[in-house]
Amino acid sequence: MKKLSGDARILLWVTAAAMVVIVVGALLAPAREDTDPTPSTDNSGSHGAKAAYLLLQQLGYQAERWDRPARDLTEADAGHTTLILAGAYLMDLSAEKRPIENFLRHGGRVLATGPISAGMLPESRVAPADRVYTGLCYSSPQGLSDMARAGRVAMAESAVRWNSDDVNVRVDQSCGDDAVVVHYPVGRGEVIWWSTAAPLSNRGLKDDAGLKLFLASVGAPGRRVLFDEYIHGARTDLWALTAGTPVKALGWQLAAVAVLLVLSLGRGTGPLRIPVETPRTSPLEFAESMGDLYRKAGAVEVATGAAERRLMQFLEHEGGIPRETLRSTPEAIGEAVAQRFRYETTELVEDLRAAQHADYTKLTAKSGLGLVKRIDQHIARMGAIVRHSRAGASGDAGD
Repeated sequence: MKKLSGDARILLWVTAAAMVVIVVGALLAPAREDTDPTPSTDNSGSHGAKAAYLLLQQLGYQAERWDRPARDLTEADAGHTTLILAGAYLMDLSAEKRPIENFLRHGGRVLATGPISAGMLPESRVAPADRVYTGLCYSSPQGLSDMARAGRVAMAESAVRWNSDDVNVRVDQSCGDDAVVVHYPVGRGEVIWWSTAAPLSNRGLKDDAGLKLFLASVGAPGRRVLFDEYIHGARTDLWALTAGTPVKALGWQLAAVAVLLVLSLGRGTGPLRIPVETPRTSPLEFAESMGDLYRKAGAVEVATGAAERRLMQFLEHEGGIPRETLRSTPEAIGEAVAQRFRYETTELVEDLRAAQHADYTKLTAKSGLGLVKRIDQHIARMGAIVRHSRAGASGDAGD
C-alpha cells in the first residue's frame, strides 16, 4: 500500500480533529437559552424536572427514569410504585392507556399533568378553562386531603380544567371555579391530576406549597417513583436518543468530507494505467471495407490466388507432396494427390487450372467466389481423409 504524503496526513488529522470538536460540542454543550418547556428529568432549565428527580433520591425514594412503554409496567410492584406522567408530547399515546389502567387496578399510583397526559388516564374528564389566565393563579385549597393541605399553590396559566360530577373525584385545588388538582380511585390504585406540571418544575419546587403538593402527590417515602420519559420521546435504543440532535446532519457532513477526500487523494495515489485506445473500425467493418475496395478494383484474382496458396500449403504440409511437384502442371499435381490421398482429382485439376489462369481470363465476382468455395471444399475433403487415416493408424498401434 502506497504511503500518504506529508500534506495528505496533515489534512486527514486536521479534518478528524475538527469533526471530533464539532461532535463533542454539539452533544455536550449546555443550552444557552432556557427555552425547553419539557418537564423532563434531563432538563436543567426552569421548566425541567431534574431537581424533583434528584430531590426524591435524597429523601429516600427509589426515583428512576422510565424509558419503556407502559406495557412493561407489569414488571413493577404496583402497590409500592408511583408513575409520573409530566406533560406528555403531542404524540399517539393511545396504546399506553390500557396498560396504565391495569397498573392502577393492581394498586399503582399515577401523577399526571396537563391535557395530553390526562388522555392516558381512565375516566378522563378534561375541558377548556372557564376563563383566560394571563399569569400565575394562586389556587384555593378544597377539602382536607394531603394535596389540599399543601396550601395555596402557584399554578402556571393553563387552558384546561377537570370537568366531572363523579362523586369519586375529589377536587383538591381550584383556580376560581376551575378544578386544577384532583384525585380519584381506579381499582386499588389512585390517580392524581394537575392542570400543569409547574409545581414539580425546577422553578416551581422553590415554592413551599408547590413542594408540599408534589410530595403529597407522590406518596410516602420509600416508594419507587418512575419518571416516564417515554412520553417525552426517550427510547432504549441508541439511534432513537439522537432524535432532536444534529447527529444526523453531522453524519451527512462527514460523508461529504469522506467523498471529497477520496476524490482529492484517490486520483494521485491510485495505480497508473495506459489509456485504452478505441479502434477506429471493428473487424467486420474492416472486412467490409476491404471487400468494397476489391470489388471496385475488380481484383477477383487476389481471392483466387489466396485460395490456391492455401491448397498448396495443405498439400505440402499435410500430404507431403514435394514442392517441385506443386510447381509443375495441374495434371502432375492431380496425379500426386491421387496417389497420396486416393482422391478423385478430375474436378481438382480443373479448379487448379482455372485458378492459374485467373489473371488472364478476368473472372467475374460470382465465378471467382464459386472457384474459391470449390478449392476450400477440396481442402476440407482431403483433410477429413488425413484425419481418418491417422485415427486408423492410432487404433492399430493400440491393438
